[in-house]
Amino acid sequence: MIRAATLDDLETLSRLHGACFAESWSAESFGKLLATPGAFAVLSESGGTADGFVLARMAHDEAEILSIGVGPHARCKGLGYELAQAAAQHAATLGARTMFLEVAVTNAAARALYAGLGFAEVGRRKAYYKDAGDALTLKAALPLTLHVGKRAGLD
Repeated sequence: MIRAATLDDLETLSRLHGACFAESWSAESFGKLLATPGAFAVLSESGGTADGFVLARMAHDEAEILSIGVGPHARCKGLGYELAQAAAQHAATLGARTMFLEVAVTNAAARALYAGLGFAEVGRRKAYYKDAGDALTLKAALPLTLHVGKRAGLD
């Protein structure tokens, strides 16, 4: 089940983020981000277990995915696609016409997912990550549309 995350989910979001990334964001960090105008989070759960999340924010008619993650136990089942779609749909409902995100140049799986959702490269951030890795800035028009053959990285 995918639902809007609330302030009651801060610890869950932090734990899940830690399972997905080398550097975990604290519950306090999630709380501060969600307290900013236009910010929202979506959480996926099954059987009482948090499986994935997306944290995004809106400004005027643009939305940005700040972080998205799927727990190791739930990967390769299409959940990243569903979470990105849910965030994009919510942002579009709030008036967003475009969505942005950054992705590591080396993250082939995420890049294939985003290409399949219609995201295209619009920039590059040199040494964006703490390990000095570059990030690509991607942009898509909302609502997102599936690009046949790209969802699974088949292009």
